[in-house]
Amino acid sequence: MTSRRTSAKRRRILWRIARIPLLATIFFLGLFMLFEDSFIYFPSKYPDGNWQPPVGAAFPRVEDCTFIASDGVKLHGWHCTPPGRLEATAEGRPVLLWFHGNAGNLTHRYDTIVNLVRLPADVFILDYRGYGRSDAEPSEKGLYLDGRAAWDFLTDQRGVDPNRIVLFGRSLGGAVAIELATRQDVTPAGVIIESAFTSVPDMAAQIMPLIPRVLIRTQMRSIERIASIQVPKLFVHSVDDEIIPFDHGRRLFEAAAEPKQFYRLEGAGHNETDLVGGQAYLDALAQFIVSLVGS
Repeated sequence: MTSRRTSAKRRRILWRIARIPLLATIFFLGLFMLFEDSFIYFPSKYPDGNWQPPVGAAFPRVEDCTFIASDGVKLHGWHCTPPGRLEATAEGRPVLLWFHGNAGNLTHRYDTIVNLVRLPADVFILDYRGYGRSDAEPSEKGLYLDGRAAWDFLTDQRGVDPNRIVLFGRSLGGAVAIELATRQDVTPAGVIIESAFTSVPDMAAQIMPLIPRVLIRTQMRSIERIASIQVPKLFVHSVDDEIIPFDHGRRLFEAAAEPKQFYRLEGAGHNETDLVGGQAYLDALAQFIVSLVGS
């Protein structure tokens, strides 16, 4: 009898000890599920950022644009044209439809815009819902709607020939560009995927390995979509990317159908591709774009 009482007491003690980390784990997983979007999106809302870029002959012409997504969300973007170009819809010039990463807003990409318009190309960059001057809150479905709204704005309202549009998805924006390019009625001249991940669960497995994949709502499974894109593709990734491992870029490239190219960078952190890549990086983009649209 004494032995049984001792055994039962030991089990109660062990349970009390074990339930502390168990309850802590359940609490942590519950918090993750509740605030998942906060781990993925880091938007900066207006007025954060420089909303009055320099004006003059040496700087890109920046035009504010407002358009509406199919679910009624009001979005904001910039149509940036090379210095000295007066018409945003000039015939023949390529247009980079740029989907940026998960932090900040479009104003934080201005220095890169200055470089990209010198390719030369127009740059149309939008802020996803919840970013900059765009309304609502970000979500996977919402970002896909935003990408489609930007395409429709360029092709329908601005009259830009789809054969002049090159989708440019960077980091998180890679998932938006890839999803948009898989739609049957969307056929851009080509797609540039820079510093992008294969899927959100793959990233979570590296950053937060204790989170079960089944609990992750946001998927962004670019690795499963990329093979269906038939237009030419350029993949750019740095072996020294400290946020999205180089392996993600290579796996996307290997899963993609031809025609495709891979541009490997060295020494560039996640947000340093154009800074470290310099003129050679810009030349690689320019050569790809010229092969699609012409000089």
